Amino acid sequence: MPTPTEPGSTPAATARKPETAALKAELVAKHGEAQRARIERGVEQVAAQWREEDGDLAAFVREQFIADPKLLDATFARMERLFEQLEGHLNELGRELRWATDVDQGPMLPVDPLFAAYDPGAPVTEDLFRAKVGFVVLLNFPLTTLAERVAHAQDYTRRQWAEARLAGRFYRRVPSEVQQEVSRAGAAADLYISEYNVWMHHLVNERGERLFPKGLRLISHWNLRDELKADYADAAQGIAKQRMIVQVMERIVTQTIPAAVINNPRLDWNPFTNAVTVAPAGTVEENAPVGGASAEAAPEPDTRYARLLAHFHAARRVDPYVPVAPTQLARAFEVQRELPEARVKAVLEQVLTSPLVPRVAQLIEQRLGRKLEPQDLWFNGFRPGSSRSETELDRLTRQRYPTADAFAKDIPRLLRGLGFSKERAAYLAERIRVDPSRGAGHAMQAARRGDFPHLRTRVEKEGMNYKGYNIAVHELGHNVEQVFSLYDVDHTLLAGVPNNAFTEALAFVFQARDMELLGLGKPDASAERERVLNDFWQTWEIAGVALVDIAVWHWMYEHPEATPAQLREATATIAREHWDRYYAPVLGGKGSPLLGIYSHMISYPLYLPDYPLGHLIAFQIEEHLHKKGPLGAEFERMARQGAVTPDAWMVHATGSPVSAEPLLRATEAALAR
Repeated sequence: MPTPTEPGSTPAATARKPETAALKAELVAKHGEAQRARIERGVEQVAAQWREEDGDLAAFVREQFIADPKLLDATFARMERLFEQLEGHLNELGRELRWATDVDQGPMLPVDPLFAAYDPGAPVTEDLFRAKVGFVVLLNFPLTTLAERVAHAQDYTRRQWAEARLAGRFYRRVPSEVQQEVSRAGAAADLYISEYNVWMHHLVNERGERLFPKGLRLISHWNLRDELKADYADAAQGIAKQRMIVQVMERIVTQTIPAAVINNPRLDWNPFTNAVTVAPAGTVEENAPVGGASAEAAPEPDTRYARLLAHFHAARRVDPYVPVAPTQLARAFEVQRELPEARVKAVLEQVLTSPLVPRVAQLIEQRLGRKLEPQDLWFNGFRPGSSRSETELDRLTRQRYPTADAFAKDIPRLLRGLGFSKERAAYLAERIRVDPSRGAGHAMQAARRGDFPHLRTRVEKEGMNYKGYNIAVHELGHNVEQVFSLYDVDHTLLAGVPNNAFTEALAFVFQARDMELLGLGKPDASAERERVLNDFWQTWEIAGVALVDIAVWHWMYEHPEATPAQLREATATIAREHWDRYYAPVLGGKGSPLLGIYSHMISYPLYLPDYPLGHLIAFQIEEHLHKKGPLGAEFERMARQGAVTPDAWMVHATGSPVSAEPLLRATEAALAR
């Protein structure tokens, strides 16, 4: 993968740049030798993005270079305020345009997906270049490389970090029509996943038996996975249910699932034989969506992979405009994640190949009383409280949260239970909005002070089930981070966290306490051992999924003309190879494509590596909380750092850079008890 260099350093970019030596010398003569470094860097940064239609570069530079420190400070402050307003209002507008596709407010109108596909922010960067604002930024503030930010992480001032993030907004100049294509691909993939439900009562086995209750509608992959986890508590039929869910997942990955059964409770389906029959009228749910009742077994026509290819083709259109990171892979790791791909893969493989894996697997076998199977990738038996039945947990959550508004009203109590003071809990609750999600759930951040992040989770007709509650607690962690890292950060240019892995980590910290917040007991020493083993197993599980995600994107770049069918075959092959290398020796099921099931692969390009990284970061945070605590004050202190580089954030938060070692050490100790 290319390593980012100074903007415009590629041969193609150099050939396009205007002659600047005389201009630099002129400015140094005018403003003094002390300004030489700023002048040379600023002029080069402008020239790298300047186009003929932008006009007279020399005249612009003479007019807009700022040598006076007071004027530079005033310009920085003005830009910080205006960018907060610009990006914040655009974020709100985008949220409104996607409201009908994101929030469950009844049937969608045909026009709703069209609004959702429109990105009002797509032309903004190009518009700011045309208005010359982007060039003012590049002329006067440093566009740093990842290597520079890492090298200076401990000696940058907060102002220098903010300047780096300000200039970083203009590291690329992508035409608005290209950016709109990216948005359209994302919106179409999101909608496809949001409506991908399986009505579980209509899954039948070879004896025609229905293992799941009427009305249970599960979205792929999130709810299918969570149901599989919950089925460990079902001593009678749990393993049969799990094997059926695994079969459903594999058919989704291989696209052998009959298209007619997706989100359709009017048909019964045997996922083992792939037989489809018309469901008896008495079994069809009252709230069934509009759909046909023709028992057709024709497979879904590679729609899953067509959506993924649309992401890829949109990304390829972006590539030529980002010489510092000319592939989606480079942008995902070097720019967005600020962790090199090689380092991330090495950390994941460190977990996947750890000699601790077979030892933990042996412990799971002892608890289950059988050899492990592919579904045990999601073994849920280490979590305190996991022995409670899904029915009991559903009863508790539905009683407490009949609506999304009921969860919103309970947020102050939840936050106090997590260690936040009464005042800080009220402060946070006032700034978080809760909506019923059409999909599995997500957290939508705000981007300006005065707007508020939104928590979305699924609320069924009967109320919020445990799956929805568990997701809601996770999303609440995102929202609390989003409030602190926007409202309480010293520079709004630094709003947020280093990358998605960090917000996932902070959300995991909340999610791990969901049972406690239901009043089902606080963890003791035994529960702490369980938590460590659970964190290890979950990290091991998602690490392989992340490697599959990365490998699929490499395959697409190597085969840019691939069809959806070819991508399907390649994805299944990659998933099987990773399964056989890392998982089959422990779980069996040689040749399983199960690692390809995660919906993120389709709706959020290259997001999946943030989950194992998030687990590792969350463990480091938990280790720190056990030593320092309480959670509320420490969580706030960490979140208020904002978007510095990953290791800089972690060193300030916990004293150590991002690493797998703390989790591996703790797992070794847990196994020794």
